[in-house]
Amino acid sequence: MKRWRMVFCSATLLIVFPVYTQDDDSNADEEIEELVVQAQATLSVDHFAELTATVIDNESIDAIQAVHPNELMSQVPGVWISRNSGQEHLTAIRSGMLTGAGACGTYLLLENSIPIRPTSFCNVNGLFELNTEQAYAIEVIRGPASSRYGGNALHGVINAITIGSWDVNSASLLFGSYGYNRFDARLSSDQGGVAVHASSTDGWRDDTGFDQYKLNGLYASNVGPWQVTHTLSMTTLNQETGGYVRGLDAYKDDALRVTNPNPEAFRDARSFRYASHWRNGDLLVAPFLRQSSMDFLMHFLPGQPLEQNAQRSGGVLVNWERNFDRWTLSLGGRGDLVSMELSEIQDSATIGSAFLMATRPLGTHYDFTTNASHFGLFHDGRYQVSDTLAWSYRIRVETASYDYDNRHLVGNTRDDGTVCDFGGCLYTRPADREDRFSDYAMQVGIERQLGNRSIFHASLGTGFRPPQIAELYRLQNGQEFADIESERLDALEMGLKTKTERGEVHMVAYHEYSQNLIIRDSAGFNHSDGRVDSSGIEIGLTYAISANHKVQAAQTWASHFYDYTQDLAGREVITKGNDVDTAPRHLGSVQWQWQAREGLQSTLELTRIGSYFMDAANTFQYPGHIALHWHGKWRIADAWEIQAHVRNLLDKNYADRADWSFGTPRYFPAMPRNAQLGIRRYF
Repeated sequence: MKRWRMVFCSATLLIVFPVYTQDDDSNADEEIEELVVQAQATLSVDHFAELTATVIDNESIDAIQAVHPNELMSQVPGVWISRNSGQEHLTAIRSGMLTGAGACGTYLLLENSIPIRPTSFCNVNGLFELNTEQAYAIEVIRGPASSRYGGNALHGVINAITIGSWDVNSASLLFGSYGYNRFDARLSSDQGGVAVHASSTDGWRDDTGFDQYKLNGLYASNVGPWQVTHTLSMTTLNQETGGYVRGLDAYKDDALRVTNPNPEAFRDARSFRYASHWRNGDLLVAPFLRQSSMDFLMHFLPGQPLEQNAQRSGGVLVNWERNFDRWTLSLGGRGDLVSMELSEIQDSATIGSAFLMATRPLGTHYDFTTNASHFGLFHDGRYQVSDTLAWSYRIRVETASYDYDNRHLVGNTRDDGTVCDFGGCLYTRPADREDRFSDYAMQVGIERQLGNRSIFHASLGTGFRPPQIAELYRLQNGQEFADIESERLDALEMGLKTKTERGEVHMVAYHEYSQNLIIRDSAGFNHSDGRVDSSGIEIGLTYAISANHKVQAAQTWASHFYDYTQDLAGREVITKGNDVDTAPRHLGSVQWQWQAREGLQSTLELTRIGSYFMDAANTFQYPGHIALHWHGKWRIADAWEIQAHVRNLLDKNYADRADWSFGTPRYFPAMPRNAQLGIRRYF
């Protein structure tokens, strides 16, 4: 039969390898086989958790050569990464597309199981700080994972695994429509390696080009009894940003959709991360350092102020794990210290009504720093009741402490201390203060093997995310203190995974209830009164039709409803029972892969975004869309490979994202048909 061996490999990466041994079981070939590449913060050998995750492997990443992260994530049930301008995006995992000041805190982004940013300082476009283009694998966990990873893992986790073992070294060039150029190289040895990515484009809309560069390094060695792995990551993005096109169905207008109403907009971002993973038997110690900064013009606001933000942080992850016969127990913690800063300065006069011009003055709107600490302790356990039944649990407690320092005038005055007309300036700077949040998360689950082909799993869990500093200290309309709580989520999930000789299918049904959603009401005040009720069914399928044809599908049917009534800022009204805005009830993708002959492969991909309401009042609706893409590669010799891609094959006019603002529908139009052609050299 095939038994499974857990192998620790460079840092927190766990790879499950099959080990072949002789056995008298005549049904050995029918037993469930499972290959899971997973990075675990807790290093818990906990199989039921893996069953709620989808892993995009290196082969899929290489085949698609994604220009934007949403092209990869369409393969994952329950996930929608909307494509905004350039490399900008928004994330939805078992939720609507959340757009508040700290809504990005509901999803946790990891690199080799370590958060890429502090818990209190998320980035709504955080995926461009990860080298998803060259990752060894990308793991996506759907549903609350705070008991495992801590704060911000409320709706899910995206974990880019950038360490691993490639069979060969390679370098590639890719050229495409609208001046798109891309270079990738991977060089590795027994002790480490380096991966380099560079890409640029002129942009298909006016003044929407970007340049981005990414670097990952790895070095492994032994220091006495310790196995040590060092990882390094650096990213840079310089982007000209395109604004929304406005007006009902504006994305269908061929002349309008290529324009950019905000040619002055830009976003420049940089990130740096270093981690050192020390492993000695059952003990892991992983210190890490992080730094990021960003400058961007807030073109979507009247007056278009410039925001500059930065964070510097360092911390350590510690985990101890041991097997005791039927028990596997894990105990550990993670903590970090953070220094953050944010400023918003408006250099040009606001254009618009007298009210807008009076309440959005020139000068400094915000200028503050926040020192923070985050500490968490966790304990995991798994008990193997029998050969076919196991149960597990997780417990985590965490604290977040903030020390806020306002570096400007207190109140909602102009930066010279004078009072704005119409009742005061929009922007309010609270006085220096300290805040502290304590949270906990739990998860219990069972896993039952049904025969030789199927596994049933069920879990009951909670998630949390503390307020972000932008929600606590970036206040408006005279609010002097944001009395808000950590967001929480309760979830029940059941699933069935079946594997046959030709493929596998994984079906999951879930119900989630979110509380303390942080919103901005019609008075412009931040508070945490929101509630959302969500249910869904997710299906992931891989099936080999024949030796040369394979189908892969990811389908989601879900509903998300507001469970409260509230007048919001921007003249929106939520009524209890309304659909959550920008929350399609259906998401889906299907890939047909054809191995035409040795070395020649074709992949045809169809993606669908169902209809959704563009506003919380459910007034405007986007009808949804279907898009078709094609990817091909041809290994013309042992050392050479040609790649080709055609995206939006049918040249459809659709919107990557649609929403509503101050009574007007607005859209990010999708890119017209575009193609890329490249060559790769293996050595």
